[in-house]
Amino acid sequence: MLTQGPAKKVTVYVGDGVRHRGEPLYLAVLNYLFYHGVSGATVTKGVAGFGADHHMHTARILELSENLPVKIEFVETSAALDKLLPKLLQMVDEGLVEVQDTTILKAATSRAPEPVLPHVTLRGKATLMRIFVGEDDKWRGKNLHDAIVESLRANDIAGATVYRGISGYGAHRRFHKERRLSLSGDLPIMLSVIDENAKIRAYLPVLEQMVQEGLVVLSDVDVIKYTHRLKSSVKSEEQSS
Repeated sequence: MLTQGPAKKVTVYVGDGVRHRGEPLYLAVLNYLFYHGVSGATVTKGVAGFGADHHMHTARILELSENLPVKIEFVETSAALDKLLPKLLQMVDEGLVEVQDTTILKAATSRAPEPVLPHVTLRGKATLMRIFVGEDDKWRGKNLHDAIVESLRANDIAGATVYRGISGYGAHRRFHKERRLSLSGDLPIMLSVIDENAKIRAYLPVLEQMVQEGLVVLSDVDVIKYTHRLKSSVKSEEQSS
């Protein structure tokens, strides 16, 4: 929680064309900060600049993108920043991270950041978490199930899948059913999440704040196989196509 007094101002410089796990790096950094309790962050986009490769990038009318510079700024306490920096530096492998001493004169209250847990290979005994919410449920202006997925990713949970039901009912005993002439009937949404028990348990306080109405259940499972395609194989497939 930010209070008046000494603090650290962090500035992250990246290109808007740099990606991290399939999404723009600046957005991945913003989600990481958001779901780890940082009080606030600002993203600004430059119109021209160059970086370590000494290649000039400019915004031109006839060009949609030239990997323009993006700046992410946030202020945190020294103790909180010590927890955030290791993962942040790991994410920003193409960019610049700057830390400066600053002084907070006025600050809004904020909850403490969630602990950052290291990701390990998943095998053997694990925990399956199922989260049941409504399609129309919101959290801070966005769809709740989307926010939960972003939160899981920011907390290094191994993986999650969202399922959309075609009918169902909950605690209110109201029947929800997919309708042909309606875009939405507040249909049931189930999120399936699997990871180590300790990581799932550590994430539960975050979920508790987000899910105001719904159902969360845990089950013991055995992970037989958890893998993904290597970057080298993906590149070879792209080159052969």
